[in-house]
Amino acid sequence: MFDFLLFFSALAIAVQTRGLDVEVNLFIKALFLFWAFSTLYHRLRVVKKTGNTTVDYGISYSLSFGIFAGPLGLFIFETIYRFTVYINRKRTKTADPEEFWDTFYNIGSFSLAYSAAYYLYNLLIPFFEPLPFGFWILLFLLVFVTSFLIDTFLITVFYMLGDVKTFGDAYDFYKSRSLIDTGKTALTNGLLLLFIHQAEWGTLLALFLLNYLVSLSFFSKSQSIQDKYERDKFEQMAYTDYLTGINNRAFMDKKMTELSQTEEYIGVVVADIDKFKSINDNYNHSVGDQVIRHFANQLKSYLNVNDSLFRSGGEEFTLFLRNRNYAQCVDLVERILRRVENSTVEVEFGSETVPISYTSSFGLYFYKISEQVPLEKGYIVADQLLLESKQDGRNRLTAVNGCSNACKPVLVKN
Repeated sequence: MFDFLLFFSALAIAVQTRGLDVEVNLFIKALFLFWAFSTLYHRLRVVKKTGNTTVDYGISYSLSFGIFAGPLGLFIFETIYRFTVYINRKRTKTADPEEFWDTFYNIGSFSLAYSAAYYLYNLLIPFFEPLPFGFWILLFLLVFVTSFLIDTFLITVFYMLGDVKTFGDAYDFYKSRSLIDTGKTALTNGLLLLFIHQAEWGTLLALFLLNYLVSLSFFSKSQSIQDKYERDKFEQMAYTDYLTGINNRAFMDKKMTELSQTEEYIGVVVADIDKFKSINDNYNHSVGDQVIRHFANQLKSYLNVNDSLFRSGGEEFTLFLRNRNYAQCVDLVERILRRVENSTVEVEFGSETVPISYTSSFGLYFYKISEQVPLEKGYIVADQLLLESKQDGRNRLTAVNGCSNACKPVLVKN
């Protein structure tokens, strides 16, 4: 009902005017140019989802056309242009379910807003024209007025749909208008209006083309940036453990492939939580998840920017320690082990906050990456050393210096 109220109000204003403000031949030429480039420009619009409604943002040429042709000519232009967009969306299967009825809303809202601009322009131009830059000041004023009207129509729709509930929501929507876009709309429509009044068809066509090419360049760059952002975001999601926020096993495999080409000295550490099953059995899996997050944070707090931490299993974590010698790696892991042993994690269990203590075991293999012993094999050795720590009583580190002559396990106890 609101869509049709706007549409028939715009139609009534168009019909009650004295007709077109220009000759028919001139009107048809201008109508074709404005329709063609508005339709062409429509593919460069920015689409934003607001609640249940999809809103298109893009430059509009309706201001200059409305002032040039009057409310009747504007209504004709908006009707032809908006139904062209609707038909094209139906053809490409990109139309929303309510697209047909939204077309009436678009015709009505834009025709009403720019009809108001037509009357304001004719009322105010005698006062502004003598002023320095008076024409341009008036154009900027009209863009602000029409933007306010169009936003008010949209806010009314959002209010009826429940997407805008408070005055603050409406105010935030008004504020979302870009001053740069406002200036671009005013300058473009002002130039179009000047050229069309002077029947400078070549210059008018050149301005349309320039505006389209600049917008196309900006749109292409924006699309490339958006595509890269989405690729990076999906890659981050694919490589991030959902529970702890650190890198997962998939990223560990990728990192191992990269580091296997470096032939650097590295400390590979595999760690896990001792008797973790009993935590789940005595409490629940939610408590177990909180303990895992606590352990991950403890590990992460000891690493520098060159180190890597991964959740390689349920309660198992893998660390790659770089730019350190064997003694430094052992010292670091010992400090982590003691920190975990002496700390507690506060967990929510039932209606209470419960302190839980736990211990952890570690396997460390320090060696130089080579073609014969890539990082994947170093990880297997470290995992075996973790198993030895478990078998020897837990809460300990078993470490091997793969660069020593003896190359025998060195048991490091608290």
